[in-house]
Amino acid sequence: MKKFIKSISDAFIRKHHHNHSDKIYLYDLANPAWSGKGYGQFSEEAYKRNVVANRCINLIASSAANVDWLLYDKDSNVMHQHPLLKLLHHPNPLHGGAEFFEVLYSHKIISGNAYIAANKNQANEIKELYILRPDRVEIIPGTGSIPDGYIYKTENCQKNYKVDKITGKSDILHLRNFNPLDDWYGLSQMESALYSIDLHNQSAIWNQSLLQNGARPSGALVIKSGDGRANYLTEEQFTRIQEQLNDKFMGGSNAGRPLLLEGGLEWQEMSYSPKDMDFIEAKNSTARDIALAFGVPPQLLGIKGDNTYSNMQEARFAFWEETIIPLVDKTVDALNNWLTQYFDHQIKLAYDTSNISALSSKQEKLWQRIQNTDFMTVNEKRAAVGLAPIKDGNDCLSLMPIKK
Repeated sequence: MKKFIKSISDAFIRKHHHNHSDKIYLYDLANPAWSGKGYGQFSEEAYKRNVVANRCINLIASSAANVDWLLYDKDSNVMHQHPLLKLLHHPNPLHGGAEFFEVLYSHKIISGNAYIAANKNQANEIKELYILRPDRVEIIPGTGSIPDGYIYKTENCQKNYKVDKITGKSDILHLRNFNPLDDWYGLSQMESALYSIDLHNQSAIWNQSLLQNGARPSGALVIKSGDGRANYLTEEQFTRIQEQLNDKFMGGSNAGRPLLLEGGLEWQEMSYSPKDMDFIEAKNSTARDIALAFGVPPQLLGIKGDNTYSNMQEARFAFWEETIIPLVDKTVDALNNWLTQYFDHQIKLAYDTSNISALSSKQEKLWQRIQNTDFMTVNEKRAAVGLAPIKDGNDCLSLMPIKK
């Protein structure tokens, strides 16, 4: 009987079994075991298995990847034709510009690191750009703040990339998040969301197990004895009852099926009420934590219980202002510092925010304020909104008389 009760208790505590060798499961409620750290574990547990994390990563990466590029010459004139623009719009034969940067941003979010490799011709000109998977890149630390090089390893080949120890020039661009505990590798955003992702995944597994067991998570078969003496099942009886429970009374298709007991056996219910378990609110709470770790307003994901912003427009504006724009700014700075070495140091890469609908209200207010300003020239107004100067645009406008 003790063995049978222990098996029922284990079934109540033990989570759903999988055959993935790198998966860590929660077996003892007193000693939780969380998912391992690393690109492979983050990709498996968060991107592939967690709907909230997957949606956050895709939303950030796809939004940032669809920003339009701009290129300015030394006189701040917009350039519409240039090899650098062509390279960003068509990085390689396998990827278009938007897809290329979506993969790049996804790698940076999941791993905390993203790598771009330049493919050059014999004239030392960059003709193609490729993204390297972060878990396949090894950094060779240098004596200072500049690494000695990078090693890209696959099952079939290995390629070394050197770094100039003085200028830092390399055919590899390393984009990384700030990491207070590592000088070379960035910190993944998954780190702060890891516990919430695990809890959210385990809640889904738990709910699935409840449905498969007819929403009756646990119970015990008790032998009633009228004489007060302890009764025990034989091994044959124990095996037969266990097989009957597994085959005929567990699973969604057997929900509500009556349990026939014999020999003084009685079923003792040990399940919790839906109010006690409160899985829905628990999942919403962890979902909000996951969304906040990625910088995505929970309202954009349809998560109930969060009213930080009064409407969806404000939530989308905050998402772009606080998450997307900083991500793109850092990427543009890195590309300017890296790619202009191979083209022209006097050109400057930027991006266009005028076509972003979420920022339209802010732009309209800015344009209105500048339009009503009477102490700026036409070119000064155009420069304030990111437009190139025009001929005769530097003539001073009449100033409003100053009241004394």
